[in-house]
Amino acid sequence: MTTPADVHEVRDPELPGRLLGVERDALLPLLRARDEGDFALPVVACPGWTVRDVLAHCSAALSRVVESRYDKDVFSPECNERDIAERAGWSNAEVLDELERGMTQAGPVIAGAGGLLDGVALGEWVHAGDVRVAFGEPDAYAGAGLPFALALLAQVTSARGHLPLHADLDDADEPLRLGDVSGERPPARFIGDAPTLVRLYAGRPVDGVSYELAGVEAAELNIFG
Repeated sequence: MTTPADVHEVRDPELPGRLLGVERDALLPLLRARDEGDFALPVVACPGWTVRDVLAHCSAALSRVVESRYDKDVFSPECNERDIAERAGWSNAEVLDELERGMTQAGPVIAGAGGLLDGVALGEWVHAGDVRVAFGEPDAYAGAGLPFALALLAQVTSARGHLPLHADLDDADEPLRLGDVSGERPPARFIGDAPTLVRLYAGRPVDGVSYELAGVEAAELNIFG
């Protein structure tokens, strides 16, 4: 896998949609093949939520983007809980149908938002990894979408002026630069594999994983906290 170090310097408006499309094609067949009981499994990364809750949140968030429905507290914990509650009477299949529509239709809307919604696409991909962990499936925070997710992570952290970090990835040919690249602050340094880097930026557990992080505490990297 090759990840250009300068991928984030100019925003690629089509990148979020590409990530969603790749993940849709990988995730939806997996979800539709699972037993109904699997949707009640707990999701460690989202305390108190089941797989079904995570998927309802994801489908609702994308529907809000597609339909431009932004309440005052949109994407807040309270809004997320309301969205899940509103889908309590839906079948699992109905939730998956909404999720598939959102992952198909949200890309152009996100592209036209000037970067404000890029983090939504990244969050959807991270939640897909959360679900894979709950299922015990391989390639959580990896798989076909990983190169797109890394590029989008660089894009999002740069736009937000997040602390600078140079990542030397075991599974990439070139280093990845994340965050503020103005040169005003010396960059932190990460050495390890790409899924671990994603976990750190998403605030997911990295217990038992070997990596090196210098110049920053792990908690400071979390972009969703």
